[in-house]
Amino acid sequence: MHRVIAVDVLSPTTKPRQAEQSQAELERLIDTYGGLMVVKKVQKRQSPDYRTYLGKGKLEEIKGEIAGLEADILVFNNILRPQQIWHIEEFLRPHKIQVWDRVDLILKIFAKHAQTTEAKLQIELAAIKHMGPRIFGMGMELSRQGGGIGTRGIGETNTEIMKRHLAEQEEKIRGKIQKYHQMHQQQIANRQRKNLNTIAILGYTNAGKSQLLTALTRKEVKVKDELFATLDTRTGSLYLPELEQICLISDTIGFIQDLPPQLISAFKTTLAEALSADLILMVVDYPDRERDHKIQVVLEILEELGVAQKPIILVANKMDLIKNPRTQTFQKKYQRFKPVFVSALKSQNLETLRDDISNFFKKNISERILFDNSR
Repeated sequence: MHRVIAVDVLSPTTKPRQAEQSQAELERLIDTYGGLMVVKKVQKRQSPDYRTYLGKGKLEEIKGEIAGLEADILVFNNILRPQQIWHIEEFLRPHKIQVWDRVDLILKIFAKHAQTTEAKLQIELAAIKHMGPRIFGMGMELSRQGGGIGTRGIGETNTEIMKRHLAEQEEKIRGKIQKYHQMHQQQIANRQRKNLNTIAILGYTNAGKSQLLTALTRKEVKVKDELFATLDTRTGSLYLPELEQICLISDTIGFIQDLPPQLISAFKTTLAEALSADLILMVVDYPDRERDHKIQVVLEILEELGVAQKPIILVANKMDLIKNPRTQTFQKKYQRFKPVFVSALKSQNLETLRDDISNFFKKNISERILFDNSR
């Protein structure tokens, strides 16, 4: 098992609870990857150090502890520039410790969980966008070996080779992903031609989305109590007796706070089927004390993806974990999303959710008929 030193550089304005929640999530990410957090280092700074992000004194402190902790990975709960990571690795070089930022860690988890060729390609694309300059040993640092103005040194040549190779790799991967995108668009078009109703299950990672898909459709899917257990889209069918119709339900990657744009962008192809759905079931872990914050994170990502205005039913999950739930305040706060309180694991109150889904599509069909008749 990897032994990990976790580092969090905070702004002086960061609230204690916000810091605590973010650090707890980092620990979950480390655990999901298969690491053990052996120590946590926190530093408050007005702004990160330009070269090493962390202050030199704190880096010296970490350097002195690495051997005793037998640590092999240093993870920042922040997003660093490639040059900063390179400088830190150089400073800690005698210890041969890997230095990652938050995005690196998430990419490692993605790579661990990816099952399909499509997901692996998307991860490779995101890695090139984020880690490209480091893949070839910081070519931009080599460029400094070049001569004066008007000359072309060996380092500059290495930099250009690196950039060209990365650009070629990125173009090849994008071409392969485009083929999957066309396939998804064809599937979407086929469903629309058949007037098939579609639902997307979205939400914060580890909220119970896969469990809900299983409970509603009886489709056997991998259900794990860890972050990002699902990367690929899985689809099941739900029969709605009142309409005498089947609707398709898709579950895909979970969201997380501070998910960088390149990761969201990389998975847009996988999300295409889900984001084209008629209805979104936004799943939230109701017992989680950070549930309001996580709902806001999901809504912000949906806004970024351009689907925040789609019809949404808020599914408050894991109600079996609360003895005396008080739901009135939650219902009032999120009334526009018509919250439904369920336990996907125990199949509690799923009939109410099915009825709400059925009523939504019944209303949809009625509106479609009225529209067609008015033309």
